[in-house]
This record gives sequence, structure tokens and C-alpha cells, in this order.
Amino acid sequence: MNEVLFHIHSIGVTPWKLVGYLGVLLFTSRWFVQMYATRKLKRVHMPRAFWWLSVCGSVMLVSYFTFGKNDSVGILSNAFPAFVSVYNLVVDYRHRRERPDPERMRRVQVRARIRRPGARLATTSGRGKHGKS
Repeated sequence: MNEVLFHIHSIGVTPWKLVGYLGVLLFTSRWFVQMYATRKLKRVHMPRAFWWLSVCGSVMLVSYFTFGKNDSVGILSNAFPAFVSVYNLVVDYRHRRERPDPERMRRVQVRARIRRPGARLATTSGRGKHGKS
């Protein structure tokens, strides 16, 4: 996998370099995901996609530095973020399992009411369109 596939401005691109470039792209894109989530919620938020992009980017970069370049500094500098990201994913999954999302629970309850014939939705109060029974 060290054979040059093509050249870009006199830089030889090997399959391992493509793995490294993709790892950098994934690792960098996590910040755009985080910025989008923060802007959408109008508060600082680290979405689960941030951690998954961190894990995937780190694994690809560690692979590149291990097999493509044999660089111990690159291995160490990218292995640590992978461990932190995996830890944060585990904590997030445990937290979500212990404390379900209230919006998801509301949707489940609404679906359960829809399935039962004759059941009213939580948003209706039993009155007609203009507040009359």
C-alpha cells in the first residue's frame, strides 16, 4: 500500500496517505458539527456525532501513522483523543439509558395513544374546534 497512486503538485499520494487525509477530514469536521449544534441550540453542546467523528478520525490517523509512516509521535498524539472520545461515548450512552429523553418519551406516548382506538391525544382537551363540547 505504499505505491504511489497519483501525484498532486509533485506530491506522491499513496493509499495510506488517502487514509491519513480522510482521518484528518473526519477529525476536523467534528468541530463544524459541534459549531452547528451550538448555534442551533444557542448553548454550548457536544453532540454524539462529535465523539463518533473523533473516534473514526483518530483510528484512521493512528492507522496511517502506524502502517503508512511508522511515526510514534503521530501514533501517541492521535491515540489519546480516541480514548477520551470512547470514554465520552460510553458516559453518554449510560446517561441516556438511565435517563430517557423527555421528547422521545412524549413521541412514544403519542404513538401508543394513536394505536388505541378511541383514545385522545394529550394535546386535546375534549373540546371542539372553537372550545365548545
